[in-house]
Amino acid sequence: MANKILEVKDVKARVEDNEILHGLNLTINEGETHVIMGPNGAGKSTLGNVLMGNPKYEKISGQIFFNGEDITEAGTDEIAKKGMFLSFQNPIEVPGITLSNFIRNAYQNRNGGRIRLWDFRKDLENSMKLLSMDPSYANRDLNVGFSGGEKKKAEILQLLMLKPNLAILDETDSGLDVDAVKTVSEGIKAYKEKVGGALIIITHSTRILESLDVDYTHILVDGKIVKSGDATLVDEINREGFEKYITK
Repeated sequence: MANKILEVKDVKARVEDNEILHGLNLTINEGETHVIMGPNGAGKSTLGNVLMGNPKYEKISGQIFFNGEDITEAGTDEIAKKGMFLSFQNPIEVPGITLSNFIRNAYQNRNGGRIRLWDFRKDLENSMKLLSMDPSYANRDLNVGFSGGEKKKAEILQLLMLKPNLAILDETDSGLDVDAVKTVSEGIKAYKEKVGGALIIITHSTRILESLDVDYTHILVDGKIVKSGDATLVDEINREGFEKYITK
């Protein structure tokens, strides 16, 4: 019997006075890949931020369990240490800390101990090669001066290095050309093969899904999941869009 890694029970959440999630329920088992799609403003990115404990998003009611622990009131740092990862639509620039040092510090915090510098550099080098990243980016300040594509690759590099139990990828493919999407997809595929972690992929496009085995697809409308299915639901959305799921 599969073990639940994430259980979201009737969660309502808001930003300031605007309630965005209206009683959302979701269950994910270890190793599964779930795709979340929906129209603009449906609450997809809000869901990712609420799961990661972003303090900007206030949970009104409901519970969130991660690996059997109630993390409803947990902070972002605590949740990350427990093995959850969120990539951003628009990764921010962080002057003063290199990409390499950022990942190494995050790794050591995640695992509660130091990593041998040689082992870390070798793993970083191999992961950057997989993503066709210029090795010099490791010594550049995090995302400073990076193109949109390189920022997204840097996010997947963190995914490969930190090896979380659950990764939430929020519009990772947005703004990428065909070649960059293919490279990022290979990185995600490598994470699945090497780590076996669970995935939540929030996306408008299906290009990033082409090399992945999707277990479940969910349609999110007005802060609730209105339909769930297997990978064939993605094809239905591509053909018919979201119109029939939107309440007039």
